[in-house]
Amino acid sequence: MTRILFICHGNICRSVMAEMVMKHLIQQAGVDGLFEIASAAVSTEETGNDIYPPAKRKLREKGVPFTSHAARQVSRADYVYYDHIICADQSNLRRLARIIGEDTEQKVSLMMQWVDGQLIHGKIVNDRMVNISDPWYTGDFEAAYQDIDKSCQAILNLFSRQCE
Repeated sequence: MTRILFICHGNICRSVMAEMVMKHLIQQAGVDGLFEIASAAVSTEETGNDIYPPAKRKLREKGVPFTSHAARQVSRADYVYYDHIICADQSNLRRLARIIGEDTEQKVSLMMQWVDGQLIHGKIVNDRMVNISDPWYTGDFEAAYQDIDKSCQAILNLFSRQCE
């Protein structure tokens, strides 16, 4: 089983959208039992809060099912447990490093690194350091959704090719 944890600042927009999109794609592909998907935040300011209402509206608009959610902060134990920890932006990478320490097992990446990336020996290889903009600040949930969907599709495609 491959365990993936998506990370953003507050765990109420991008990371939880990625969690729900990825779960939906996996279910559609019929490979539910091969993955465990979750999300978390690098901050504590939204701890316990549900998905931000505009993010829910975007998921609903795109036909992506979602469940109730309680935002939580990532922990060092998550680094040990998850195979891949995938961040929405470079700020998340920096804050994550303060929480988990050095990424000695090369588990941490950016969502957009998976687009046009390669999965080699379980590690994503791509120099694409592109951020998914935070719709909390931009208000552009469509742009965030498009980048998240593209990333999740790429993640699933890379794992599918690896299993062939």
